[in-house]
Amino acid sequence: SSLIGYALGSINPSYILSRKKHVDIRQSGTKNLGASNTFIHFGRCWGIFVMLFDIFKAFLAVKMCKILFQRSIYSGLVAGCAAVLGHNHPAVLKFKGGKGVLATASMALILSPIPFLILFAIFALIVGTSKYVSLGSVTVAVLYPVVLNAYFKFRFAGIESALPGYAALSSILLAILIVWCHRGNLARISNRTERKISFGKKPK
Repeated sequence: SSLIGYALGSINPSYILSRKKHVDIRQSGTKNLGASNTFIHFGRCWGIFVMLFDIFKAFLAVKMCKILFQRSIYSGLVAGCAAVLGHNHPAVLKFKGGKGVLATASMALILSPIPFLILFAIFALIVGTSKYVSLGSVTVAVLYPVVLNAYFKFRFAGIESALPGYAALSSILLAILIVWCHRGNLARISNRTERKISFGKKPK
């Protein structure tokens, strides 16, 4: 599960697009290989393409491993986490990739759809009002373990008293990873130099 997830997560459409257009997006904008920076450099259409691709590769990793390794109840979770790791730190790109938000969201959508919808609503509200995608990403990342645990206690009240260990640990580690990858963004938000997202055409 982990190898399949990591391999699929390592496929980076932002990098492929950058090579095709002869622009290294790691040198400007948010300086990472992800959907937000693709929006900034290449506009709405390419940004949406990268966003959907990043969502799909994590979705495929989770679904594929759940089918291939049906005896393991954690196969999907392991594959999803590995896909996020592959997206953030792909060996083929010298371990410099994206920030794992979309891959984590895709995994959450499959494995915990209700918490995902709650967090997506919070994300949309924050981004819609602030225009900072990074702020929305970090906020929902921090809230992910909290919302997941609260939902689990509500959904399985009287059956289980806490979120299963692997799920709890993975949600916390993913939250830490996303916050760590956004530390530069948080500094720029504090300094008011973070670039706000535009949902229109290429801003340049």
